[in-house]
Amino acid sequence: MFRWAIVFLIITFIAGIFAFAGLVLAAVALAKLIFYLFLVLFLLALIAGLLRKSSSSLRE
Repeated sequence: MFRWAIVFLIITFIAGIFAFAGLVLAAVALAKLIFYLFLVLFLLALIAGLLRKSSSSLRE
């Protein structure tokens, strides 16, 4: 789960660079959409990983 969180974080930074640096002017709206989408997916993966870790420690 942590691996997916890192993957989403890296993709988020790449999408953010393209969206906010102005390198691809025609794709700014799409890059911003991808940026926020992967940011949300990263946060969800991070929360799910933390919940899984805490729920497994409660079972012991």
